[in-house]
Amino acid sequence: MFAGFALAVLLPCKIQSAAANEIDIRAGSERFISQRREVHKRTADANALVSSEAPIESKPAPRSVRKPGSVSAKGPYYVDFRARTAASWGHAFVWFGKTSEREVEVAGLTPAGDTLAYVVGYLTWVPSETGASYGDLDPQYLTASYRVYLNEPDAKRVFAYIKQLQASSPVWNAETSNCTAFIGSIADFMGLKVPLRWERPEEYVNSLKAMNGGRQIVHLSSEQ
Repeated sequence: MFAGFALAVLLPCKIQSAAANEIDIRAGSERFISQRREVHKRTADANALVSSEAPIESKPAPRSVRKPGSVSAKGPYYVDFRARTAASWGHAFVWFGKTSEREVEVAGLTPAGDTLAYVVGYLTWVPSETGASYGDLDPQYLTASYRVYLNEPDAKRVFAYIKQLQASSPVWNAETSNCTAFIGSIADFMGLKVPLRWERPEEYVNSLKAMNGGRQIVHLSSEQ
């Protein structure tokens, strides 16, 4: 009986909190829904940005002449932990790929569907999407970036883990199974120190970079 009473008290608080979140994002909800439908159409054009874009807070790398087939000392592959603006708290996700190619893959955890799914996700778990969402490929929305480089053997292991994580993340929840927890799992697999998942995406990515001393090269241990 006590448990039922507690649930009856807490549920209105949860609903009130969710309603407040819905009010905050209502003005941009229609735009948010239509933009989600356009993301796949924008991917091909946005991929051209990858090879030329420098990570945030970093100076452009000096140009160098390299022989065909040579690779950067940092490693020919990368994982870029990123944060961008959104209608709510923002969004954290990763880019990953090969430095010599324009094509980029995107992985992140978002609620599937429209704004209602996001609001309900503050109360319970909702179905998720784990690919690119609107704004993930647009530099004007970027608020933080931390890129690390990998050699080919390590990249294969990390990229396989990312794919596995995408396949095994069917739900989203604002408190537990959220976007920062998702990219934190990738960082942890790579042996990086990881912040608490409740930080805002921009703060999370900046904290991730600071906690790891801004290191740009990652080598996986043989035990992973």
